[in-house]
Amino acid sequence: MENTVIIGYSGHAFVVIDILKKYQNIIGYCDSTKKQLNPFHLTYLGKETDVSAISILEQANFFVSIGDNSIRANVLNNMTTVLNKPALNVIHDSAVCSTYAEFHPQGGILVAANAIINPLSKIGRGTICNIASSIDHECILGDYVHIAQGTVLSGNVHVGNHTFIGPNSVVKSNIQIGHNVIIQAGSIVTTNILDNSIYPIHSNKTISAS
Repeated sequence: MENTVIIGYSGHAFVVIDILKKYQNIIGYCDSTKKQLNPFHLTYLGKETDVSAISILEQANFFVSIGDNSIRANVLNNMTTVLNKPALNVIHDSAVCSTYAEFHPQGGILVAANAIINPLSKIGRGTICNIASSIDHECILGDYVHIAQGTVLSGNVHVGNHTFIGPNSVVKSNIQIGHNVIIQAGSIVTTNILDNSIYPIHSNKTISAS
């Protein structure tokens, strides 16, 4: 088994670790502070930017297990630059990923249990395809997207960077969803959605996804 360091250690990380521990030796975690809740009994290595942590990260694989799109983007961008190597991809054994799907070379992608990624889809760096999500043919997901549990993207859907699509949503074929969009849980998306918006729209106010 190869050695791996987890960056970020909370609820989302627990899902990642449960997948990784089957085929990677997780030697510790990095976070801003040492965590009181430590269900996997991992060693705290300090903040990922500490000199001591970087010396360990240089000799190991790493994965940024932070659910927040913006924070995950900042950390992963920084660490791939500092370490001059891509992050690991984490793919559950039960996930179905077409050999004709394309994953961003900088990695950091999570494909969780029972997720499906169909042919000619492209998955951006640091993107989360969560439990039982379905990404149909020729979908294009930008960087640091989060497709939440049970969500279905029909064919040829394009999703912009930093967008969050909430649990059990369904997106119709050929829909364009912009950058920094929040799709609320259980939504049925049948129209294109502009950047920096929330859907469904209950007022004229728009917000940025994070």
